Amino acid sequence: MEPVTVIGAGLAGCECAWQLARRGVPVTLREMKPEKATPAHHSPGFAELVCSNSLRSDQIENAVGLLKEELRRLGSLILSCADAHRVEAGGALAVDREAFSAAVTEKVKGHPLITVVEGEVTELPEGEVVIAAGPLASDGLTAAIARAFPGSGTLNFFDAAAPLVSFESVDMEHAWFASRYDKGTADYINCALSQEEYLAFWQALRTAEEAEVHGFEDKQVFEGCMPVEVMARRGEDTLRYGPLKPKGLKDPRTEREPYAVVQLRKDNAQGSVYNLVGFQTHLKWPEQRRVFSMIPALRHAEFLRYGVMHRNTYLKSPGFLDRYYRVKDCPRISFAGQITGVEGYVESAASGCLVGIELARRLLGQVPADFPAETAIGALALYVSNESVTDFQPMNINFGIMPPWPERVKGGKREKNTLIANRALAALPQL
Repeated sequence: MEPVTVIGAGLAGCECAWQLARRGVPVTLREMKPEKATPAHHSPGFAELVCSNSLRSDQIENAVGLLKEELRRLGSLILSCADAHRVEAGGALAVDREAFSAAVTEKVKGHPLITVVEGEVTELPEGEVVIAAGPLASDGLTAAIARAFPGSGTLNFFDAAAPLVSFESVDMEHAWFASRYDKGTADYINCALSQEEYLAFWQALRTAEEAEVHGFEDKQVFEGCMPVEVMARRGEDTLRYGPLKPKGLKDPRTEREPYAVVQLRKDNAQGSVYNLVGFQTHLKWPEQRRVFSMIPALRHAEFLRYGVMHRNTYLKSPGFLDRYYRVKDCPRISFAGQITGVEGYVESAASGCLVGIELARRLLGQVPADFPAETAIGALALYVSNESVTDFQPMNINFGIMPPWPERVKGGKREKNTLIANRALAALPQL
């Protein structure tokens, strides 16, 4: 059997290669790092987590928690490595990003049916190909896609990553450990601001100097990962209803809810590095230090990495891809990952998982697996390929794209979502 070429060793590409190889299909995995990297990449390892180290909620009554459970049941490499290298984050699944990447890299490179070839891909290979380059596809690969599929209509939007600070530099006289509503363990550092402190911070943030990013305008920012300075410009209280919301948090110094709260989440297993939750930004680095140091607990913070802004590329997938992420007019080529318009780490891995499973089954002469809309993994693929979606934007998994529960449920949204999740797990094919 000729090897399948998988382009890109991010979460989607590694998951796809793993699913193919574990079913006996040889894979040539093409990865441009370390020969070439993007401004958002900092490590030569596979499955690098760029924006955050959190894979979000791990509860099945949350759609992304359900998607993770489906992936576990499908033998996901990404989820097994994430579970093995998780760090405390309340009800979320967060990982030590370096240990996680190292584990995925070791597993992929150690598989006898996966051959890794380094270097940028600038022409699409012959044979079966999976393009899993993610949202940071190189110019050479993007140009190759445009040449091969001039009607694919690639689009650009901009994404942002949050700064990292050292734990020892956080002033715990102005912060405390807790999770919102005391849910789970006290895994977040909460940095309180008074009204006066908040207003000064807000004024400085909304007028701070931004780094130059060609073509950037507020309207181009993807709502799910919006720079904090853009939120600040939308109104005085926008941040207080977003990443700085104090609801469910009580300052032990006052026994009252603060006016605003900045949360820090552990970024590595040792707890020596924390990221500013929701603080994706593309301010100039000196401005980041000046403005973020106005937060009382971060007055003397050591910034281990500043926030960065980078380009994301995705396809007009509805009508271009089918429910298995194959190009409808050229089924030997499939796409996976955020380039398809799925948004988020888990969603990217899910697309790679589905592509790997389905491509292996096709090459082995087996009937396609049925991932119905009742499953999270199936609903996401059906949304991305749905020709009726006219204003297509990147999409996180959510219960809104899955069939609703047919009856009224007592107990509210949580109970209803639990029923939908259990229905999904029952409908998931046993593969």
